[in-house]
Amino acid sequence: MAQPVYNFPLQTSIPASKVEISVACRDLMNKDVTSKSDSVCVLYVCEFGSTNFVEFGRTEEIKDSLNPDFVKKFIIEYRFEEQQKLRFLVIDADSESSSIKKHDYLGEYECSLGELVSQGATTSPLRCKGSTQNCGSIIVRTEEVLACNDVLVMKLCGIKLDKKDTFGKSDPFLVFYKCNEDQSFTAVHKSEVIKNTLNPSWREMRIPVSSLCNGDVNRTLKVECYDWDSDGSSHDLIGMFTTNVQELQQANSSFELKNPKKADKKKYVNSGVVKVEHVRMVKDYGFLDYIQAGVQMNFTVAIDFTQSNGHPSDPRSLHYINNVGLNQYATALQSVGNIIQDYDSDKMFPALGFGGKLPDGSVSHEFFLNLNPGNPFCAGIGGVMHAYQSAIRSVALWGPTNFAPVINHVARFAAAMRDGTNYFVLLIITDGVITDMPQTVQAVIEASYLPMSIIIVGVGNADFSAMELLDDALKGNESASEGQHRTAQRDIVQFVPLRDYLSLGDSHMVHARLAKAVLAEVPDQFLGYMRRHNIEPPKQRLAPQSISSGPPMPQPSVPQM
Repeated sequence: MAQPVYNFPLQTSIPASKVEISVACRDLMNKDVTSKSDSVCVLYVCEFGSTNFVEFGRTEEIKDSLNPDFVKKFIIEYRFEEQQKLRFLVIDADSESSSIKKHDYLGEYECSLGELVSQGATTSPLRCKGSTQNCGSIIVRTEEVLACNDVLVMKLCGIKLDKKDTFGKSDPFLVFYKCNEDQSFTAVHKSEVIKNTLNPSWREMRIPVSSLCNGDVNRTLKVECYDWDSDGSSHDLIGMFTTNVQELQQANSSFELKNPKKADKKKYVNSGVVKVEHVRMVKDYGFLDYIQAGVQMNFTVAIDFTQSNGHPSDPRSLHYINNVGLNQYATALQSVGNIIQDYDSDKMFPALGFGGKLPDGSVSHEFFLNLNPGNPFCAGIGGVMHAYQSAIRSVALWGPTNFAPVINHVARFAAAMRDGTNYFVLLIITDGVITDMPQTVQAVIEASYLPMSIIIVGVGNADFSAMELLDDALKGNESASEGQHRTAQRDIVQFVPLRDYLSLGDSHMVHARLAKAVLAEVPDQFLGYMRRHNIEPPKQRLAPQSISSGPPMPQPSVPQM
């Protein structure tokens, strides 16, 4: 049999979550003279990167009812990194025409999908254009659609595997295949390579049952053990075995590896044994399971006030404020903030500045943007924008560009809330190279053990190549972390240069594309923390909590130049 070829690493892209939207209405207006309204709900979705709404779908028509409970659901792909605006239009069907204009208007409701999934279920008044009369209410409920959310978690080891290397032992790894209907096999998971050993102990694996067997625990699986070769195309087969999920879950399971090329040899027994050290079945909770259970996303922004931005009165300055449009800092803040605010219950956001000279003459790398020494919170993204515009007029641009203080500031909160009830997202907007790289690397490494993500948006045309050092640190690069023995537990940093999106021209497209790029990794980072710490969504929905009612607010440090 021909040997399959593998490209390392073996990965599959994760599709967007699907959300089921259920709709009901209460106390609708009656537009019919001799009967009640024949209600239909039409869902419109705002096109990505524009303000144009397009029809997504319609419910069935419910005749003679002012309190309809629609049976037909809307199934929509959910993306955390986008602000998916929705409009629900309720009409009274008066004919068979598909044109909305041919039917009576009963009211509408506009929101974002993020708002809906963060609440789970919501009841809101319907709005009637050009009228203040009571149009009734709409009830919208969301639920994530998962075909199967079981995950097989297991740790395997090999015992006395065959030696395949001339000048060493073997470099074994495992490949799992699922059996298809035509009896062919498709690779679904690959372990890491363990170098130079005949008795490997592979890291604990998490394999979705939907990937392994589509929920059928008796479906045949094939597991092949290979000796890794550096050319990537000629890995040597050590042996294989067949099993299923049901067998893998049995206590102390072990499987003999058989190599077909050796099967006819008289004294051949096996090519080693693969043993299940421990195994358990867990639920693979999605991002929405946590959000709908009340887990809070806490957003903090930190803005660069260093001199390299240019004086705010200069039109060439990255901090230049005028009445015509947004500067690059405001663009980044508004793009990301408009998405993340949908997941914050009280819409109160702490905002920080760094690298600025305060009105009292001190230089700070961690000051409250609203210049209130006891309270950094701003009301909504609008409040953050107002604080930024005020601060840029009273805080002198200074330096240097130090990230560690603001990272540590948010990390102190995250460290006090490790139980999975809160997750923290820090947005750093900067124009320059990090000047406290060793301290920043250490701060990021420490933060990777906490419920926290860091987003860095680079504005202007500076050289941002130094940002790659943060990625090296997260991958355990000793030289980047200057000999630090502790490496990052998770990849929590995402860097995006704003200049890559400004060329799109249209401001709506800039905002949408930037937010998508910046926030795309947050759900996986969030889930990475929850899974690593075996934190399940709360069984009962958590009550909304203001972070300001949590641990005491640490006062910012004010280092002197």
